[in-house]
Amino acid sequence: MYTWGSNAGKVVAPDSDERYIKTPRRLAFFDGKLLRDIKLDRNFGAAIDEKGDLLQWGTAFANDIKEPTKTLTGHNLTSLAISRDRIIGLSKSGSVYSIPVSQAEQKEGPKPPSGSWIPFWGGSNNISYRKRTPENLGWNERVTDIVSGLEHALMLTSSGRVFSFASGSQDFPSKGQMGIPGLSWESRPPGPFDIPHEITTLKGFPVKKIAAGDYHSLVCDSEGRAFTFGDNTSGQLGFPYNAEAQSVDAPSLLPTQKLYSGQVGKVTNVFAGGNTSFLATEATKGNKTTADTWAFGFGLTGQLGTGRWVHTQADPVKVPAFSGLFEWDEVKNTAIPIRLSTISVGATHAAAILDNVASVAVSGRSRKLTDNDTNWGRDILFWGNNEFYQIGSGKRSNLATPAYIQPLDQAAELERAASAGGFGKQLREKEMHRFQITPRNKVKVNGRTVEFEQKVECGRGCTAVYSAI
Repeated sequence: MYTWGSNAGKVVAPDSDERYIKTPRRLAFFDGKLLRDIKLDRNFGAAIDEKGDLLQWGTAFANDIKEPTKTLTGHNLTSLAISRDRIIGLSKSGSVYSIPVSQAEQKEGPKPPSGSWIPFWGGSNNISYRKRTPENLGWNERVTDIVSGLEHALMLTSSGRVFSFASGSQDFPSKGQMGIPGLSWESRPPGPFDIPHEITTLKGFPVKKIAAGDYHSLVCDSEGRAFTFGDNTSGQLGFPYNAEAQSVDAPSLLPTQKLYSGQVGKVTNVFAGGNTSFLATEATKGNKTTADTWAFGFGLTGQLGTGRWVHTQADPVKVPAFSGLFEWDEVKNTAIPIRLSTISVGATHAAAILDNVASVAVSGRSRKLTDNDTNWGRDILFWGNNEFYQIGSGKRSNLATPAYIQPLDQAAELERAASAGGFGKQLREKEMHRFQITPRNKVKVNGRTVEFEQKVECGRGCTAVYSAI
């Protein structure tokens, strides 16, 4: 794993007192380890290891911990989301858990009883957590995805239903980001403050993708429609700012058809972070399909990626770096659109991975490289606020236009190029200029064959690239 950015909370370099890690640096603890997911805050980090156990570190977890430590174990977690002070974990079976960030709170808080495979054998877990799986799920319905803002979380089920709940313990969501009209601390139903609520206004719209910013939410359904709700003070809902109604507490349909003229367009994915939102869309005209990415919300430090510095961007604007791109497919012998694979959106910066054709054939070969061999990954670009060196360029200037960064490990690149003999010069010229993401591929790790890919995670002022199974 490589990490960089703010180290104020001992997250990107737990064993260092440096305030900033200016360029990607290996976090030695994770050498040789595969992960399922990772999420980063400036003051705490959380990861799921290959066995599904939760690892935590950072000063908000504990001041005296110098390396990632296992906390919640035995629940087969597959993905994570984080709020201001809690970690939301999703298990392979679809169970949702809310865990305190603080180690002290984990030890001192109430601990739920745990079941056991041994009949009549009771016991309790060694850390405090709350189970937040919706109770009224249908037959064979389970939670398949989770996302979280600073105070709220969304859960998506296999039936396309969306539930929301309060994911933090400091403040109850008050900006409409839960998607439940009229819900407030005063009007909440009896019971725990963080019980899940189904967003019933989305019934009839089978939701496929969900996203959450700090105080707002986005979803898109199987028909390519997008809905937004929550805080709109920066136009992050895609609607004009209204001083008398600064938030929207019910999912509102975005008029995305106006983005295209004479074409049939649909939203294929949604992304959000901080006060910024992104849509991935596809438009078809005749036999030609074009893939585009749109941004809206706060962009004063460049996080929209549109090349402009703006306080408020309420109308979705196209991101040129990820829109209208094509490449030649040698197998199909035709031009195909380059789609967006994913965007990881941090509080003020972001990174996008393109779904371009990649080749990792060389990596498993034993023979020497030749001039006709190629080996490249997927393009990844970074942009936005760079106050804490979280973009990884080694510089501190903000970027309003997505840009490549240097390879994660320059020394390793030079060594690899040198070991290639006469072909080393060509390697240096062709591959030393930028970092690319390794797509899913089978490799040998510690004597066994595993399938993994590189993933990027943009957090609050920090970034990580890791090997994910």
